[in-house]
This record gives sequence, structure tokens and C-alpha cells, in this order.
Amino acid sequence: MVKPFDQWDGIHRVVSGYTGGHTENPTYEDVKTGTTGHYEAVEITYDPALISYREIVTIYWQQIDPTDDGGQFHDRGDSYRTAIFYHDTEQKSIAEASKQELDASGKFAKPIVTSILPASTFYPAETYHQDFYKKNKQEYQEDRAKSGRDEFIETNWKS
Repeated sequence: MVKPFDQWDGIHRVVSGYTGGHTENPTYEDVKTGTTGHYEAVEITYDPALISYREIVTIYWQQIDPTDDGGQFHDRGDSYRTAIFYHDTEQKSIAEASKQELDASGKFAKPIVTSILPASTFYPAETYHQDFYKKNKQEYQEDRAKSGRDEFIETNWKS
């Protein structure tokens, strides 16, 4: 999820990590067991004068299958579920309205299952996870190619 956000004006930083669980300072090895309750997530620092929270939410929708409650593409399990995290009532309203608009649009035959949740403690992932798409270009491209994400995006979001 770093690359789709990293390329926009107004995005200062995108950090890979974990949130929403019950284990303090989880590692990737902890989270991938599915027992910590964490989501794999990104923390985005941005300039609201250049890019709005609504625009960030819109970018997010267009990177995921919002109807899949079992993970995303070939990444399966609770830590790969989709969610939008908010920090205040304005962000919550924006996220919920965007979800309702997407659900009402008829774009998907199945219901939108992406959760809208209050932000909780965010734990940055290990250094080797940060900017993975830049540091491991070939591995990133191969993983993305086999995931089915690009085909899904092309079919469902490029219209």
C-alpha cells in the first residue's frame, strides 16, 4: 500500500506497519500468525492543503477489493482485511460517506465490507518492510503480478 500513496503531491511520508491489535510492539512474525488482531496498515503523513483526507480515502478504495472480508487478493487472513482508520469525527464522516457512496453506486454486486475504525496505536514495521517496492523492485513486481490486484483494478476501477 505504500506505492499508490507515495506518488502524490502532498504526501510527505508513508510508513508500513501494524494497528488495531492487542499485542504491544508486534513484529511481522507476530502479526502473520493471525493471533495479534492487527491489520497490516500504512500511516500516511500529508499536507491537507495539497491533498485531502477524502482524496486519500478515494485512492485507497481504488487499490483494494472492498467486498473481500478474508484478506486481499492472494494475501489471506485477518491481518490483510481492509479498513479505513480515522483520527477524528470529520475523518470518520468522510470515510463513512465514501463507503456509503461506493455501496450505493452499484459498482460491486457484493456488499462493501471494508471496516471504518478509530485509529489506535500504530507500530511501524521492521526496516526491511519500509519502502519495500523501492528496495526490492523485482520481488515487488513479481508478487504484485501474481496477486491478481492489477487485473482487479483494471476491471473494476479504470472505467
